[in-house]
Amino acid sequence: MVELYTSPPAGATVVCTDELGPVIPRTFPPAPGWSPDGHRIKNEIDYSRGPEKTWVYGALRVRDGQELTMTATSRNSVFYQQFLQLVEDANPHGDIYVITDNLSSHNSVSTRTWLEGHPRIRHVFIPVGACWLNLQEGWWRIFRKTALAGRSFGDRDHITHATEVATAQLNARARPWIWGRPAPPTRRLRRRYVYIL
Repeated sequence: MVELYTSPPAGATVVCTDELGPVIPRTFPPAPGWSPDGHRIKNEIDYSRGPEKTWVYGALRVRDGQELTMTATSRNSVFYQQFLQLVEDANPHGDIYVITDNLSSHNSVSTRTWLEGHPRIRHVFIPVGACWLNLQEGWWRIFRKTALAGRSFGDRDHITHATEVATAQLNARARPWIWGRPAPPTRRLRRRYVYIL
């Protein structure tokens, strides 16, 4: 896997994929204040994992840092195959190595059957408990700060819109993702002063 990051096969594209979620729309709390009859305004606790939850699928192309995202209502084989089709359409030439985790939808019978019809896509599964090997996890951290941090979403369309805007902004300043720790920056020595007594 590390070899795919550091020296991929000639003409091949390495893509890291993962799912983020669920992202859940929440109702906005009422403005602080008092009701006309003098009581504090109350709001019911809004917690749900119902039909409004949204999953964000992401694929990071390692060589140039470009990201492809898609929102879906569920995390299953059907949506995963739709997402793989988007990845294949975005990378029209050469083999595509997809680095992903061992989620059941990634290795289901229907997904394996679908992959037989798309021989350019090759799955590389990360070991269980080693999510740090997937560079997509690092991109999710940046994405959460850009699209999700401190925001409340009214419905699923707002989540989709925030995902599209954040992905476009991050792709505008994308750089290649390099495996390993970067070299420490060179330190410039401060000016030395000589004190004469």
